[in-house]
Amino acid sequence: MGMSETLKAISDPVRREILELLKDGRKTAGEISSSFNLTGATVSYHLSNLKKANLITETKQKNFILYELNSSVFEDVLVWIYKLGGNKNGKEK
Repeated sequence: MGMSETLKAISDPVRREILELLKDGRKTAGEISSSFNLTGATVSYHLSNLKKANLITETKQKNFILYELNSSVFEDVLVWIYKLGGNKNGKEK
């Protein structure tokens, strides 16, 4: 996915909150759902969007699917933002 899809995925407050939950480590869909007053289908929709944007990965473990952050995508976004800002003198760092 490109930068546009990534930024679109993180523009939603629910998806950003899911990402916040996952920064503490892997969680199941049930653990994520318990933090919201949303249906399981709605949380699943948001997880699907985050996966499509490659912001999270899933790992199957027995009867569970564990979700975790894909930090490399965040590094790419930060590098892009950093390059946008440059420095005040107009020179690259």
